[in-house]
Amino acid sequence: MIMDCAVYRHGHRTEGPEDLSDALAEARAAGGFVWIGLYEPSEREFDLVTDEFGLHPLAVEDALKAHQRPKLEVYDDSLFMVLKPVVYEPDSDTVSAGEVMVFVGDSFVVTVRHGEGSPLAAVRRRLEEEPEMLDKGPTAVLYAIADATVDHYLEVATELQTDLDELEAQVFQPETGTSRNTASRIYTFKRQVLEFRRATGPLTVPLTRLAGTGPLGGTVPFVHDEARPFFRDVGDHLTRVNESVEGLDRLVSDILSAHLAQMSVRQNDDMRKISAWAAMAAVPTMIAGIYGMNFDHMPELHWVASYPAVILLMAVLEVLLYRLFKRRGWL
Repeated sequence: MIMDCAVYRHGHRTEGPEDLSDALAEARAAGGFVWIGLYEPSEREFDLVTDEFGLHPLAVEDALKAHQRPKLEVYDDSLFMVLKPVVYEPDSDTVSAGEVMVFVGDSFVVTVRHGEGSPLAAVRRRLEEEPEMLDKGPTAVLYAIADATVDHYLEVATELQTDLDELEAQVFQPETGTSRNTASRIYTFKRQVLEFRRATGPLTVPLTRLAGTGPLGGTVPFVHDEARPFFRDVGDHLTRVNESVEGLDRLVSDILSAHLAQMSVRQNDDMRKISAWAAMAAVPTMIAGIYGMNFDHMPELHWVASYPAVILLMAVLEVLLYRLFKRRGWL
């Protein structure tokens, strides 16, 4: 469905005609642009926008089906960019990603949103409060969306770092570090980091192209050269985010290794204790087995003190074995 549609002239919003063709013609005549916001449109709803703005069918297919990686594609009449805003749920400590597709042309911007957590409403309000920036045209809208998305990445990275610190403290606590739920929490957290990484990692190449830096940099149609420093700034913020994600991924892998090592040590300790107690139980069992073989010619059988002597021998051997295992840390 169409969430919002407006024509912007000299950085100020004016309600355009309901007909999209008339709105685009009016924007071009006034030297402005039209900005249309869509939320999970159906194919029938999107056909009207496609016909009026001449959007490329491949980009339209991606916008309708969603589940795309962040990317930037250049067509004859428009620029198509995919971003994945990320939402952090503090109640469940989970990360979920939505999608924002942005079509940029000479006098229009079409944004398509899938899922939750999109910054588009806030971006539109902020831009409408800054007419000087909005006067830069569709490029300003593309920059503002990218900037808001990446800035929110920084906030999510901070929240994940806090969760990881708590998880690390739990792993190294003697009481809870070897619980059954710890490994599950570590694995779940690693999945959240992977989900976050899928949103941030592929975005580096599109921002590099928009900033005109690196081997992939160059002139991108429908983007003013004056906007390159701004996209470069967004790229710098994204670099910080990717470094944080790399650090989170490495650290959670180290925590998982430490947890598995703790479990292994704990199992070894348990096995040593079991072995020690088994050895202590074997000595009296062996002695009792010898005297239970019912042979006639066993001199000790007719000795009056044989029973207390054997019991005393068992007790002495048990005490000696206990002290030996205790000294070596097996008990």
